[in-house]
Amino acid sequence: MKKTLLGVLLCFTAGCTTLSGHERIVLRDLKADGISVDKPTGEWVKPASPLLAGVLNILPGFGNFYLGMGNGADGSQSIYGVVNLLLWPISPIWGIPQAVIDAKTINERDLVFYYEHTEAGQEEWLERQEVSSSKEMLRRKQREKRKERRKAIAAELE
Repeated sequence: MKKTLLGVLLCFTAGCTTLSGHERIVLRDLKADGISVDKPTGEWVKPASPLLAGVLNILPGFGNFYLGMGNGADGSQSIYGVVNLLLWPISPIWGIPQAVIDAKTINERDLVFYYEHTEAGQEEWLERQEVSSSKEMLRRKQREKRKERRKAIAAELE
């Protein structure tokens, strides 16, 4: 009983894939430029489906094995899959949400890699930043014009 409880506790605390601090910063910058896992630009494709990973983990570990293969694979998922398989029949309780969360994290990590380390991604991000900065300049000019109009109207009223 103690070993099972320890195994469950271990799975709850060590089971999820996380982003590094640098990846979080880059992801925040991408989101500021209007790029996210749900709204990518260009050729980037999600490597993992959170829904499929969760459904596959109804069969203990299968969702983790799915996340451990293919594009954006995380090798540690195979270990989690074996643990989930060994702790069946209770492992789907934590295994399903864990697979969904991990798939989302793997997608975010792959998105960061694409825009930071591939030539196509870097060009797309730079293009997006230029568009964002020109839109911001246009907004500033529009604000300045509105201020000038208000001042002119105020001067006429006096």
